[in-house]
Amino acid sequence: MSAEPTRRIVLLRHAKAEWSDQDDHERPLAERGRKDAPVAGRRLAGSGIVPDLALCSTAARTRETWKLAVQELPQRPRTVYEDRLYEASLGELIAVVNETSDEVADLLLVGHNPGMHGLADALAGEAEADLLPRMNRSGFPTAAFAVLTFTGSWKSVEHGVGRLVDFWAPHA
Repeated sequence: MSAEPTRRIVLLRHAKAEWSDQDDHERPLAERGRKDAPVAGRRLAGSGIVPDLALCSTAARTRETWKLAVQELPQRPRTVYEDRLYEASLGELIAVVNETSDEVADLLLVGHNPGMHGLADALAGEAEADLLPRMNRSGFPTAAFAVLTFTGSWKSVEHGVGRLVDFWAPHA
């Protein structure tokens, strides 16, 4: 009998967006966001994680964040733009993760707060060193990401199954 595979989920919050009168879904990145997104991509690349699949919200700021960050990765993962990640509740985010094929070892979600922070906090049953209190103190700023590991199927992802192994924010 083989051991359950270890999987990783990366939760990337979009970079800093412009505040404007236009529709929230269509807000572009601010200048700081256009600078921070590639930095997040380089930091992710430096961690050695190469996602098999990226699920990205359809909002303009998440698509632009991903476009800038993915250029820093050693290879581009298959990317799916997912409407359900925009304004998703915690339950909706877990449902999206549960639908992931078990052929995917490393999954990346590019989304929004409070969803990315809420999902990271909910999944983190354990954490290395001071990562969980540090993540929670920071409030999961723009262009930040969390990496969690767990064993088993994506269908088994639920509250407390993960271990928070990395948290990074560009201005922390």
